[in-house]
Amino acid sequence: MADYQLLVFDWDGTLVDSIARIVESMRVAAAECGLPWLDDMTIRGIIGLGLPEAIRSLYPDLEDAAQIAVFRQIYSDHYLSLESTPSPLFDGVLESLLAFRAQGYRLAVATGKSRRGLDRVLAGHGWQDFFDVTRCADETASKPDPQMLHEILAHCGVVPAQALMVGDSPFDLLMAQRAGMTAVAVGYGAQPLAVLQAYRPQLAIDSFDGLGRWLGGRRIAYTEVGEHAIG
Repeated sequence: MADYQLLVFDWDGTLVDSIARIVESMRVAAAECGLPWLDDMTIRGIIGLGLPEAIRSLYPDLEDAAQIAVFRQIYSDHYLSLESTPSPLFDGVLESLLAFRAQGYRLAVATGKSRRGLDRVLAGHGWQDFFDVTRCADETASKPDPQMLHEILAHCGVVPAQALMVGDSPFDLLMAQRAGMTAVAVGYGAQPLAVLQAYRPQLAIDSFDGLGRWLGGRRIAYTEVGEHAIG
């Protein structure tokens, strides 16, 4: 049984309810660039990737660098206009994160957002100093490459067995597995649990507060094992 010290969270679709805004912004950018309309599930399937990787995945025939730059700018501008009021936290997120900190866990974010984008939304929630460390796709490798998790682990001085990654996309779960970390799937974000279960997460939950209940049970069991060993 792992004695977890570090909890790493994806941002969009895991902590904040921003999926609809991402889908809308992708659609607006595609329409203004004259690209084909894509259904919700197709767009949801790229959430978690860095923006350049997401565009390449959705529109593999889009190769002109200038047009890609235009797409990125339109997407970013539209998303920023929607985020004039920050996307709301999912139910139970604030209470759970505060409880995790009080219990001594270290907290981190690993996201496909840009550094500029994450810093903006953290400021919108008053969370500039809330997490021990954050990593974004434009300052390291995009998910599912485990590099951003390696960097978070190194910053915190924690080994993979003592950390878990919580996310709503296959990219989050694959990244955690490749980093040797526990993978936790949430089913209220970009992908339903029926899709995420195929990636064999150690835990699958349909509400954020389920993580606290699971960790609480493990903490009790771990303490009891330790007490028995000492006795």
